[in-house]
Amino acid sequence: MQQLSVLAVELFAQSGEGHFDAILMDMRMPVLDGLSATEEIRRLDRPDARSIPIIALTANAFEEDVKQCLQAGMDAHLSKPVDIETLKDTLRRLLAARS
Repeated sequence: MQQLSVLAVELFAQSGEGHFDAILMDMRMPVLDGLSATEEIRRLDRPDARSIPIIALTANAFEEDVKQCLQAGMDAHLSKPVDIETLKDTLRRLLAARS
């Protein structure tokens, strides 16, 4: 079976522009971690690759972790366990900024 992180990048790359509204990125995936997967998505040659909201979901909640996520091209960082209201607010904010 293909690793989920690699599959996620491929699914986004092969989808039509605008097919996905946002990406919830797990940070600890085998083969390709969330930072590398985000960087690969951002490098794709299509306009929505640079604008789709990517949100880190991780147990790593130190300031350095947040900084690494943002530097990799993510739009937000949410610590696990994720509060559903915080996730909904983050999605609303990022999607509104995109339209």
